[in-house]
Amino acid sequence: MLAVSVKANGYGHGLAEMVTLLKDENRVDYITMHSVSEAELARKSGWDRKIMLLGPFSTDETAAVIELDLEPMIFELGSLEQLGRLASQKNVVVKTHLKLETGTNRQGITEKELSKFAAVYQKYNGLLPYGAAMHFANIEDTTNHEYAQEQLDRFGELVICMKELGIDPEIKHTASSAALILFDKTRFDLVRPGLSAYGYWPSKETYLSYQLAGGGNDLFEPVLSWKTRVTQLKQVEKDSFIGYGCSYRTTATIKLAVLPIGYYDGYGRSLSNLAYVLIEGKRAPVRGRICMNLTMVDVTDVEGVKVGDEVTLIGQDGSEAVWADQLAEWGQTINYEVLARLSASIDRLAI
Repeated sequence: MLAVSVKANGYGHGLAEMVTLLKDENRVDYITMHSVSEAELARKSGWDRKIMLLGPFSTDETAAVIELDLEPMIFELGSLEQLGRLASQKNVVVKTHLKLETGTNRQGITEKELSKFAAVYQKYNGLLPYGAAMHFANIEDTTNHEYAQEQLDRFGELVICMKELGIDPEIKHTASSAALILFDKTRFDLVRPGLSAYGYWPSKETYLSYQLAGGGNDLFEPVLSWKTRVTQLKQVEKDSFIGYGCSYRTTATIKLAVLPIGYYDGYGRSLSNLAYVLIEGKRAPVRGRICMNLTMVDVTDVEGVKVGDEVTLIGQDGSEAVWADQLAEWGQTINYEVLARLSASIDRLAI
């Protein structure tokens, strides 16, 4: 089975827009969400298939888990108890997935805790221990996957422990994007791709590991382009400062274009004086500090630029391209963060 992660506003691509696209993909069995509010929006957007809830839910949200027909990831005993009590009252059965602690040490149930969870399942007929899951801690940040193998071995031990306690899962799932790409043995009954579903490698290390194993170079193509328009053009004289903090000073007279985006929109301040955008298929470097709502770029060498011209922040323009990987390198972060921080207020179009 295939479960595509659409949490964090579809990794910045737009939750409703991704649901619209994925509805037409019959191969997608599940979408995964972090919060109940995300799952509610997915239902309102027309998703009528399975939703796996990865994050926590509060006491006040327990009823919504049932009403929205969610399959929650279980890692907190009190939440399971609340869910079991309400499921019994409503005479319904809720499929749940136990998150097993194998070495990431965030959400997860340890072997010592499993018996307490088993007791709750035995107490309430409305709870079904449908899945057993885990999350790799160090599979995409390295080319040495010994720790990932240790986690996988530990996962197998905990599943056996579950069975001995009478909570035998029907399905097992461990595979994130990197695991899915690199190791068939992690796939089990269901896979949970995240970033790779949007056309990006999870990391350079994952790419290298795949190449060393004989993989090709055409596995992914980013699905998102981010564009804006020139809203102002101005001539800036030699020896003039641009933007806050006087961080850039011209060495010649230049032509400057002002763009109506900034760090509020997700175009990070760390890109100041480092990044470039694409206009008319040419690079236009960022000059000065990126502001909350504005960015200035040098278009001196881009002929014929006019107010209203299209500007590519992420995507391809002619033979030039700039992707989230490049923005992440400039900003000393990861492509996940670049995409996930794209403001939900930006208009999105699914085509």
